[in-house]
Amino acid sequence: MDFVENLDTDMSLAILSCLDDPSDLVRASAVSRSWRDFVIKHSLSKNLCLKLFHQLTSVDRIIDTSNDMKESFEAGSSRDDTRVLEREHRVYALLAKGCTSSPIRSCIADAIIASSTDNFPAESILNTLDERDRIGGTPSYWSSTGHHKTSVPETLLYQLKGDLCVITELSVQPFQAYFQPGTPIYSSHYVRFRLGHLDNNEAETAGKFPVENKYVWTYTSQEFPMAQENRLQNFKLPEPVICIGGYMLVEFLGRVQTQEMDGLYYICVSHVKVMGRSLAKSFQVVDPDESGKFGLKVLSYSDPQEMDENEEEGLSPFRPMRNLEQLLNFLHRHPLDVEYVWPESDEEEEEAESDGEVFYQRALHPRTKQASPSYDAAPLRTCCMKTYHISNLISTQLRQPRDPPAPAPHPAEFLPSSWRRAYAREIERLDWNEKRMMKIET
Repeated sequence: MDFVENLDTDMSLAILSCLDDPSDLVRASAVSRSWRDFVIKHSLSKNLCLKLFHQLTSVDRIIDTSNDMKESFEAGSSRDDTRVLEREHRVYALLAKGCTSSPIRSCIADAIIASSTDNFPAESILNTLDERDRIGGTPSYWSSTGHHKTSVPETLLYQLKGDLCVITELSVQPFQAYFQPGTPIYSSHYVRFRLGHLDNNEAETAGKFPVENKYVWTYTSQEFPMAQENRLQNFKLPEPVICIGGYMLVEFLGRVQTQEMDGLYYICVSHVKVMGRSLAKSFQVVDPDESGKFGLKVLSYSDPQEMDENEEEGLSPFRPMRNLEQLLNFLHRHPLDVEYVWPESDEEEEEAESDGEVFYQRALHPRTKQASPSYDAAPLRTCCMKTYHISNLISTQLRQPRDPPAPAPHPAEFLPSSWRRAYAREIERLDWNEKRMMKIET
């Protein structure tokens, strides 16, 4: 017996509403035309999606740019209403499937900024992207500045791999200073996580501090206690959470460890890990506001799982350098004694300075067009003049993985001779902190 045609509407709705898997609901809509019309008419896919992830109730409009879906969402007749419902069914069915069945992978795309950094760039936030607490003989961690008060908090800001990400797991590993007496662990009492998006009125708050004033946080977790242990500590959310906007702020509350050298309290982290499902290939968040409402733009109706598998096959093992901070970190880890040859003509030097000015503009913050608070603008400009060619050549080599049997040549081997000593001087300036730590260890 076809209960959709023989039972009343409320009873049929009660039966089909028991389906809690988006794939089962899609299969039900494929049974017959009458079942499909019933599922679409009563927006069962949308209702299930909102039931699984209540944050999606903030979607106030859907923008569809596909070739076969060019009509407006505004209904003017019964036929228009039907097409709107069909489109909503297709969008929410895809959204529910992506949120529940896409592969779970690392969701951090980049490290944006830390509230403070003790020694830049040796202790930069970028080090927390690497799972290792040391690379070769060099420690890999982020360190805050020291304070006498234990109540001073610290924050780390990250960008995720997409405007929509379903976060399933959050992990943080405190850093153990193995090169200091007693090998102290610089953890915090508690850790808290915020998810949100960039404020559309950022221009009005460009000069404000702290940096979180430039973002709207749509989700704030509870305060999780952090153990003073050198291990990757997992913090379980009550349920998977959708990050709307693609940004995450990690807050460290309460300092627990002093440094013997100066008696100040520090917080140090070696690795931050976020696992979840990214929907970057399928959806984009459009014009989110302070109330949490946003538009949902459909980029593709392809299966999110198949798209992720294809992307994984083409992944490069190297992370491209996006700004000067990443370049300096890279140079810091590859010291080499090289000789320098001064430019042979004034024209060559002027050309290099012009290219360096372009690189300096790229090194600025993409939105505020200001230098990072970690360093002054004047030294940054000077450094850019020296590292323009280094950045281009090293980035090119990083994007071209070599065959495993062939040892990777040192990046300095690809530099023009006129820039080699500048490279060595930069390394000597950046390597002072590592030498200091080696003295402490011995």
